[in-house]
Amino acid sequence: MDHPARIVVGLTFVCYLLAMLAIGWFAYRRTANISDFILGGRRLGPWVAALSASASDMSGWLLLGLPGYAYLAGMEAFWLALGLGVGTWLNWRLQARRLRIYSESIGNALTLPEFFARRFRDASGMLRIVSAFFILLFFLFYTSSGLVAGGKLFESVFDVPYLWAVTLGALAIIAYTSFGGFLAVSWTDLVQALLMAAALIVVPLIAFRDLGGIDTTFAGIARANRSFLDPLTDAHGEALTPIAILSLLGWGLGYFGQPHILARFQAIRSADQVPGARRIALSWVGVTLACALLVGLAGSRYFSPALADAETVFIQLVEALFHPVLAGICLAAILAAIMSTADSQLLVCSASFTEDFYKSVLRREATDRELVLVGRAAVFGIAALALVLAIDPENSVLALVAYAWAGFGAAFGPTLLLSLFWRRMTRNGAIAGILSGGVTVVVWKQLDGGIFELYELVPGFLISLLAILATSLCDRPPDDALTDPFDRMAGAPR
Repeated sequence: MDHPARIVVGLTFVCYLLAMLAIGWFAYRRTANISDFILGGRRLGPWVAALSASASDMSGWLLLGLPGYAYLAGMEAFWLALGLGVGTWLNWRLQARRLRIYSESIGNALTLPEFFARRFRDASGMLRIVSAFFILLFFLFYTSSGLVAGGKLFESVFDVPYLWAVTLGALAIIAYTSFGGFLAVSWTDLVQALLMAAALIVVPLIAFRDLGGIDTTFAGIARANRSFLDPLTDAHGEALTPIAILSLLGWGLGYFGQPHILARFQAIRSADQVPGARRIALSWVGVTLACALLVGLAGSRYFSPALADAETVFIQLVEALFHPVLAGICLAAILAAIMSTADSQLLVCSASFTEDFYKSVLRREATDRELVLVGRAAVFGIAALALVLAIDPENSVLALVAYAWAGFGAAFGPTLLLSLFWRRMTRNGAIAGILSGGVTVVVWKQLDGGIFELYELVPGFLISLLAILATSLCDRPPDDALTDPFDRMAGAPR
C-alpha cells in the first residue's frame, strides 16, 4: 500500500476509533455503580445481547485466524466452523435462559465465580478464588491474542514496527473499556458485529468476481489441488484422522465455559428475550463463519506466490481489491473484531479482580464508587500483562485463542452446565471440576504424539465432567436450604 493510500486508511481508522470512544463516553455517563460497570444493570435488549455475545466470541481470529487456516488447509477448516456453529446453538439453547434467571435470583451474582460461590453456599471463598485464578490466567493469553492480531493489522497496513503497532491497539481498547465499562463494550460490540459481517460478506464476493466467478474459482482450486476442497482430507491429500476431526469439532465444547460470552446471558433484560436473541446470534454466526472460509479459499487462488503469513490473507485481499476509503472501512472491521473481544475479556478480568479478589477475598467494605475505580485500574494492569505476552511477533493468533478457549471450556464448561441442571452437585465437585479441567489443559498442551494430538479441550472437558460427578456423588448431598431458591423459580431444574 502506497503512502497516500495509507493516509486515507489511517483517517478511516481514526474516525472509527473516535466513534467508539464517543460511545464509551456516553456509556461512562450512564455507569453509576458496580452493577452497571460489570453487567450494564442487566438491561441489554436482544439485538445488543446477541451481537455483543457473538462479536466478543469471534474476535480477530474470525478475520485473521480462520481465513488463514482455510487459506492453508482448505475445507479441512469446515469441521472447525461446524463445531463452532453447533456449540453456539447449544450454548444459547441450554445455558442462556437458566443462567439469566439463576444469577439474578441468588443475590444478583455479577461474575461467574460469584455465581458459583452463591450457588454452592461456599462461605470459605475457595471456590471463588479458584475460579478467579483460572479466569485471570487464561484471559491473559486470550487478550494477548487480540493484541497480536492488532499488531499484525497495524504492521501490515501502516508498515510500523510491531511493538509500536501492538501498543497502539492496546491503548485504543483500554480507553473506552476502562471508562465506559459493560455498556460501552456491549454497544460498541453491536456496531462492530455489523461491520464485521458486512466486510466478511463483501470481500469474498468481490474476490470471486475478480477471479471469474465462484464456479470458475472453485474449478481452478480443484484443478490445482482437488483435496483442498475435500473436508475429509488435508491440503496434502492425506485422509484426516478421527483425532483431527474430533479436535476441530471439539472447539464447540468451549462455548459452555467462556465468561465473556456468559456475561451477555446474565445481562439480557429478560429471560423471555433469550429465544429472539438466540435466533439473531445464530444467523450472524452462520453467515460470518461461512464467509470467513470463503475468504481463505478465494485467497488461496488469488495470491501466487503464497503469502508469507497466511493470517494476513483478509488484509491482503482488501488492499488488492478496494479503493483506500473502502479498504479502510473493511480493515476497520478487523480492528472491530479485535476490540470487540479484547474489551470484553479485559472487562471480565477487571470484574473478577474487583468482585472476587478486592471485595470478597480482601473483605473490603468498599463503596460502589471505589469498586468502579478499582475495576478501571484493573483494566490497565491486566492489559499491561497481556501486552508483555503479545510482544513476540511470531505468535499465532489462532494458537493463542485455541489455548485460552480450551482452558475456559474445560475449567468452567462442565461446572456451569451441571450447576444449572444437576441439583445433586456439590461445592467440592465444582472445585474438582474447575481444577481438573484447567490443569488437564495446561499439562496436555505440553505433550505431543499419538493421543496427545487431540485438542486439549476435549480431554479437559471430559476429565472435568468425570471429576464433578465422582466428587459430588462421594460428598454428602446438598441440604434443602441449598436447593430451595431454585425450586421457586420458573425453569428450575428437576
